[in-house]
Amino acid sequence: MENTCSDELPLTMKSSENQETVCIFGTGDFGRSLGFKLLQCGYSVVFGSRNPQMSSLLPKGAEVLSHSEAAQKSDIIILTIHREHYGFLTELTEALNRKILVDVSNNLKINQYPESNAEYLAQVVPGARVVKAFNTISAWALQSGALDASRQVFVCGNDSTAKQRVMDIVRTLGLTPLDQGSLAAAKEIENYPLQLFPMWRFPLYLSAVLCLFFFSYCVVRDIIYPYVNGKKDETFRLAISIPNRVFPIAALTLLALVYLPGVIAAILQLYRGTKYRRFPDWLDHWMLCRKQLGLVALGFAFLHAIYTLVIPIRYYVRWRLRNLTITQVITNKDNPFSTSTAWLNDSYVALGILGFFLFVLLGITSLPSVSNMVNWREFRFVQSKLGYLTLILCTAHTLAYGGRKFLSSSFLRWCLPSAYALALIIPCTVLVIKFFLIMPCVDKTLTRIRQGWERNAKFSSALNGKTDI
Repeated sequence: MENTCSDELPLTMKSSENQETVCIFGTGDFGRSLGFKLLQCGYSVVFGSRNPQMSSLLPKGAEVLSHSEAAQKSDIIILTIHREHYGFLTELTEALNRKILVDVSNNLKINQYPESNAEYLAQVVPGARVVKAFNTISAWALQSGALDASRQVFVCGNDSTAKQRVMDIVRTLGLTPLDQGSLAAAKEIENYPLQLFPMWRFPLYLSAVLCLFFFSYCVVRDIIYPYVNGKKDETFRLAISIPNRVFPIAALTLLALVYLPGVIAAILQLYRGTKYRRFPDWLDHWMLCRKQLGLVALGFAFLHAIYTLVIPIRYYVRWRLRNLTITQVITNKDNPFSTSTAWLNDSYVALGILGFFLFVLLGITSLPSVSNMVNWREFRFVQSKLGYLTLILCTAHTLAYGGRKFLSSSFLRWCLPSAYALALIIPCTVLVIKFFLIMPCVDKTLTRIRQGWERNAKFSSALNGKTDI
């Protein structure tokens, strides 16, 4: 069964003499969708139902029988029923002996039962060969085609022959089987569809905290302070001005946090003199979330670019320009051209454009469809070398925007510096430490450690049993 079927036409790819029969217990949405897909790919499909006469929505060409009759038609039976309804299988123990039972069920909660549904099924029907599969594919995905949803199907089971038969069916349906090992992996496979953005949770929470902190900080400096000191109502800044400060700050901070764990890991390896010790759990998790942190940072950068483009059409900006022009006409005075200010302003804009371009490039190369087309060295060059260049450009962009304001005490409000000054703390720290790490004397030692060299090799060998490798 090397061929795969088309999603558009119900093709019959096997002759009637060589048609393989697949039995499906359950006539719900998933069972019907899977049955139709199997028919498209040339299989003969038999449904097992409690009420064969009432099953009118099944695909044309499929046979509908009782469970006991359907079990006699095929040695592969796909169970598209919930765990709560496995009880009737005990009556079919003899008929299901040595049959391949494919469990596709999921639970409502993670770790809802002590054992997985597949392991429970193996206990209910001890003579059957149980395989876990298809639980990560939805009925909608089967109806819409594999190109519109995930093609990966996790498969596990204790019987290698049964598992291979199921994987052949998966390939014929145009999906990609992934062998996860024995049936002990079923619990993890069943938990997978219930996870809600597990790798995105930390980046999203961190982004929310950063936005809330800097938004409150800007409100204190730019709205509360003017009102307390001069009775000025600056609340209109809540719509665009303050968000357009928070977004770039969050983008720059998150981008720096993408590269900070790598710097911390390098320092730990230098301190320990070996790479054969595990990093702390929090650092491990942080490093695994770097892609998501970078994509969230790119989202904030996009918001900053969009908010910046609407600045010229804002009423407040047009009002200030109009008043400035009228004032200059009435007083017959104009502001002299400042070359240094022009240089600073143009540098600020140019650095922002270049930084945003590289930011987008990093985001594109992180997509699986793109990253799969480059080798490891190319991917590392883009994500590491160009990534640090992006951080340098974005940090320089912020410095050029602040100009002399960062060092002037006249811009302090209640002794609080500008929010942009706070945003530079983490990026500058990362860049300074990275500068020391790439110095030849340090980089040479770090490279040797990552190639397997250990500072105290004899000591490490003596404690090999106690060392986390």
